[in-house]
Amino acid sequence: MQQRLISVEEITKHSSVDDLWLVVDGTVYDVTAFAPNHPGGVNILLQYAGRDATKAYSEVHSSSLIKTTLPSACHVGRLDTNTITESWSTPPSKSTSPQDKGEILKPPLDSLICAHDFELAAEKSFTPKAWAFASSAATDCYTRDRNREAYRDIILRPRILRNVKDVDRSTSMLGFKMKSPIFCSATSMGKMFHPQGEREIGRACKSLGIPQMVSTSASYPFSEIMDAHEQVELASHEETPVFFQLYMNKDRKKSEEQLKQVTERGAKAIFLTVDAPVTGKREADERIKADESVASPMTGLQAKNDKKGGALGRIMGSFIDPTTVWDDIKWIRRCAPGVPVVLKGVQTAADAVKAMHAGADGILLSNHGGRSLDTSPATILVLLELQKCCPQVFDHLEVYVDGGVSRGTDIFKALCLGAKAVGIGRGFLYGLNYGKEGIQHYIDILNDELETTMRMCGVTSLDQVHPGLLHTGAVDHLIPSGEDHPYARWHPKVKSRL
Repeated sequence: MQQRLISVEEITKHSSVDDLWLVVDGTVYDVTAFAPNHPGGVNILLQYAGRDATKAYSEVHSSSLIKTTLPSACHVGRLDTNTITESWSTPPSKSTSPQDKGEILKPPLDSLICAHDFELAAEKSFTPKAWAFASSAATDCYTRDRNREAYRDIILRPRILRNVKDVDRSTSMLGFKMKSPIFCSATSMGKMFHPQGEREIGRACKSLGIPQMVSTSASYPFSEIMDAHEQVELASHEETPVFFQLYMNKDRKKSEEQLKQVTERGAKAIFLTVDAPVTGKREADERIKADESVASPMTGLQAKNDKKGGALGRIMGSFIDPTTVWDDIKWIRRCAPGVPVVLKGVQTAADAVKAMHAGADGILLSNHGGRSLDTSPATILVLLELQKCCPQVFDHLEVYVDGGVSRGTDIFKALCLGAKAVGIGRGFLYGLNYGKEGIQHYIDILNDELETTMRMCGVTSLDQVHPGLLHTGAVDHLIPSGEDHPYARWHPKVKSRL
């Protein structure tokens, strides 16, 4: 049914709290009844009463949210573009926004020459809430910091006099070819860092030939992220996969429907998060109030503040089911038949072995970037634990690792210890600060550092890496091993659980 055209003159007549119309993406909406319940407050709506609110709306929300949230009775008609005047189309005057201030503080992209430069640029230019959300970790942040520091304690053992003129950093993940051993680990609420959020990450990943993992708490619906991903055309016809990270919902029907939707739309694997049955206490994020207009279209949750603070992770993660157990791997397979299932958040050799016997296709060694349980082990040390305690896991599962990766040498060390690929989370958000080009530059830097490390160590392809290229003596004492596990002697039942 064709919607009626509505003139600017008519729209401007509806500009009070008792009669409030506004325009988003050319559609005229009557938000009078909704305004008192708007999570961001009625005042922000009044700023755009009788006007075009598209720009302000798109800075925070997915384009589909208003269409699906407001009942059809609120969809008044279409804006008659022939009636637009210059004065009406000029947005309300306001002071410099946090985003505008960020652009002023942001150094030029070509001045950034390492991953740490991107982090410093993000700290300067992100809004205080965005920086707190991206950089924060659980309680004292020990695990977040140890993720990175543990890489520094592992020493490279370079080999010499090899022909290293040409190197190949390509690999594969779950059967899909990738141009480098890096993938985008799931991060939430991407729109806080760029208007296109996960859509822009998708475009960058596709252009780089590396996988993207989309979070349950993404700023855009999975279908819209896939649309953006498919907009990028490559010269080669190789498929660049998109994976879906699942937080199990307390309402299993919602997770079941979600799995159906994402697999039908093209998700090539399900990464079940297992290290966060509840959300960790992220104090920096709690201290800064949340923008209550922020929402996740895939979960339907909106940010709010309470007596504990304003941590987006805790608030947006309130739907997570703490009763998820090993048998749920079979449940996921029934909901998403034929799609690989990977456990995201394995932190011990014992659970790696259980994952192997439970039928998982892969495991991602992860501690949520230190955001879940503080003083949990650095992920590279868990990888080393697998090498010492259960090397057979590598023959049955693909093993990935994320957390603390900020140099090409870090990537190389993880690959030497058996990781098939490494995930990066925060780094993609810091690159997203500059959009698609920022992510491309960020990954290009890591790729260049990885190739340099390969050449320096006498390696020309990733199938040549092995633990002998590393000296792990500085951290070996931190790794329990098999029957000598330090807790086994304390209780006879403990040994059987290892």
